[in-house]
Amino acid sequence: MASGPVNEETNKGSMWELDQNLDQPMDEEAGRLRNMYREKKFSSILVMRLAFQSLGVVFGDLGTSPLYVFYNTFPHGVEDAEDIIGALSLIIYSLTLIPLLKYVFVVLRANDNGQGGTFALYSLLCRHAKVNTIPNQHRTDEQLTTYSRQTYDENSLSGKFKRWLESHAYKKNALLILVLVGTCMAIGDGILTPVISVLSASGGIKVDHPKMSNDVVVLVAVVILVGLFSMQHYGTDKVGWLFAPIVLLWFLLIGVIGALNIWKYDSSVLKAFSPVYIYRYLRRGKRDSWVSLGGILLSITGTEALFADLCHFPVLAVQIAFTTIVFPCLLLAYTGQAAYIICNPGHVSDAFYRSIPDGIYWPMFIIATAAAIVASQATISATFSIIKQALALGCFPRVKVVHTSRKFLGQIYIPDINWVLMILCIAVTAGFKNQSQIGNAYGTAVVIVMVVTTFLMIPIMLLVWRSHWILVAIFTALSLLVEVPYLSAVLFKIGQGGWVPLVIAAAFLIIMYVWHYGTVKRYEFEMHSKVSMAWILGLGPSLGLVRVPGIGFVYTELASGVPHIFSHFITNLPAIHSVVVFVCVKYLPVYTVPIEERFLVKRIGPKNFHMFRCVARYGYKDLHKKDDDFEKMLFDSLSLHIRLESMMEGYSDSDEYSLFGQHMEKSIDLTSTENGNENTIYSNVDLSYASSCDLIQPAQSQGSSLVRSSGQTSQTTGTELEFLNRCKEAGVVHILGNTIVRARRESGFAKKIAVDYIYAFLRRICRENSVIFNVPHESLLNVGQIFYI
Repeated sequence: MASGPVNEETNKGSMWELDQNLDQPMDEEAGRLRNMYREKKFSSILVMRLAFQSLGVVFGDLGTSPLYVFYNTFPHGVEDAEDIIGALSLIIYSLTLIPLLKYVFVVLRANDNGQGGTFALYSLLCRHAKVNTIPNQHRTDEQLTTYSRQTYDENSLSGKFKRWLESHAYKKNALLILVLVGTCMAIGDGILTPVISVLSASGGIKVDHPKMSNDVVVLVAVVILVGLFSMQHYGTDKVGWLFAPIVLLWFLLIGVIGALNIWKYDSSVLKAFSPVYIYRYLRRGKRDSWVSLGGILLSITGTEALFADLCHFPVLAVQIAFTTIVFPCLLLAYTGQAAYIICNPGHVSDAFYRSIPDGIYWPMFIIATAAAIVASQATISATFSIIKQALALGCFPRVKVVHTSRKFLGQIYIPDINWVLMILCIAVTAGFKNQSQIGNAYGTAVVIVMVVTTFLMIPIMLLVWRSHWILVAIFTALSLLVEVPYLSAVLFKIGQGGWVPLVIAAAFLIIMYVWHYGTVKRYEFEMHSKVSMAWILGLGPSLGLVRVPGIGFVYTELASGVPHIFSHFITNLPAIHSVVVFVCVKYLPVYTVPIEERFLVKRIGPKNFHMFRCVARYGYKDLHKKDDDFEKMLFDSLSLHIRLESMMEGYSDSDEYSLFGQHMEKSIDLTSTENGNENTIYSNVDLSYASSCDLIQPAQSQGSSLVRSSGQTSQTTGTELEFLNRCKEAGVVHILGNTIVRARRESGFAKKIAVDYIYAFLRRICRENSVIFNVPHESLLNVGQIFYI
């Protein structure tokens, strides 16, 4: 009785071992491609030039905050001059602790090869711990030159924390949700920054024309916003040369005007550099002072965008620009405004423009408007970058991404997102019209992103930097000491506009999490239902079909094994191409994959099967550009592999492979539809009954004889490379899987809504893979499946 299970386990072990031998990982191929990547070195002159250029990209948002901070801090006017001193002291130390110490000198060091933002931190964690919820990575990916990770002593704090983080799925999901929350709030920031910056800048018109209606200011702001978003398709590279001089001039002017106001109105305002006035301010006003923190928070808005926009500038350049230009000019600007308000408490609502000398008022208004546009451009570009990163890591529906610059990889344009942002910006501007309420909304988005970054830095410091736990505790405590009070303050203002970013973030969070959930379930279906390579090879070189001239590229999400769609294809059609290539396109948690290392190719089985696997690897910054011929790149990689293979020894002959097989029955209802040149074969499959070797039929004698004839012909006419070229001339077909996901009947109401409606809707409106890879319509064949979760 006991011998049956033992024999069964032995047979299963033999089949598994054979399957592993037939479809081995691409370790050798990956090691062969490791190339000459070297970290860039910057000369001192180049660093200074980049520091100047970073002003126009990185600091625009932070630099325009003086336009609206004091008005949002005291929307009902100033009762006591000491309140101004206390608020100024809070601004000074907030700028010192958060942008200067936390971000410029700590968080910026956590960049992923120059890429910043929430997803860059997540990609670092995915490389150093197994926290990626889509387990499509392999050890061969670690051999990439852009893939860096640490090894840990099991008894060290880093090793223990790594095991704790990897121990349960709910911890990985919690980390993912934390990342998505930060990302969605950053998107909300990208919506609110253009609104408050442009509206505050255009509000300067009313200072010179007090009787002008507020509707005119709103209309001017809307016109500027429409123009700003309409020019996005040109890309920032076209006008980027203007940004740095404008922002530099802006910082110098607000610094000089601030110093002039300190000298002209009240130099005693400098006592705000003493932190004692923070304590007095909070003690005197109590609840009102605490709520006013929501306005003071706006002085450090743009700090998270500083990290997200890091992109093309070395950390040293950003540090030089902030410490030498941005930080001192901002301190002078805020201190000068405070001095003016102490002498003119009734002008707090438009203190920035009223404190400007009359002779340079209109030039300053033009520069302020230009600086606001630059600040808006920076956050819009950062939003595009965030969406692209989320898309690559399986957390956002496929949308069209346009590369706007040949020089800079990170400068992209996403049309669909651009128009959504424009509509939301106009809706917020026209809906509120009140700068104070928009400021409340803006502050809510900013502080939540900061808190998320603080929590993500804890595993970064432990796993990536291997910092001592005392340093981690100090960093966390100091960050939360500032951010938690600000967070509590903005919670008081949820009813006064603070709900806006929460609603926007909730909408994007639902979209991103549902899409990610559906992506994971589709990948799990592919994994559970893949076909055994040993069973495929058991069919013989014909695969049980007629092998006709041509190349068939079969796309799959699997980097090993035969996808389930292939079994449906060979079951329902009488012929298969002479050359079959399984193509896996996957994104890795790295910012880019060098083009020399992008494609891994390996032969599957004996040579007379003419079967290959190709894995195309991309980073979250890599793009499929229109001028990229993906089909040509696949063919060139295949040809290169065959050339290399012919120069190497040690490949097995087909006689060494044994034929194995087993049969498992399953009831499947097949239907087929035809639509133009695209053919789709659908079947209803239940994931719980998916088999790894179903629907494989025995080889037909007629197919075998035809393949032997074809093999003899190819041998007589030349090498395998010539045979491959003839197959290419005969025709290339791209076979794509189209997996439709449905919730089971017994599923809960929320799951049915998420899967059957939200995910299904997102799948219908997103771009098809055939469009992304520029697959010709006439060469496309869709093989569809429906499965239930």
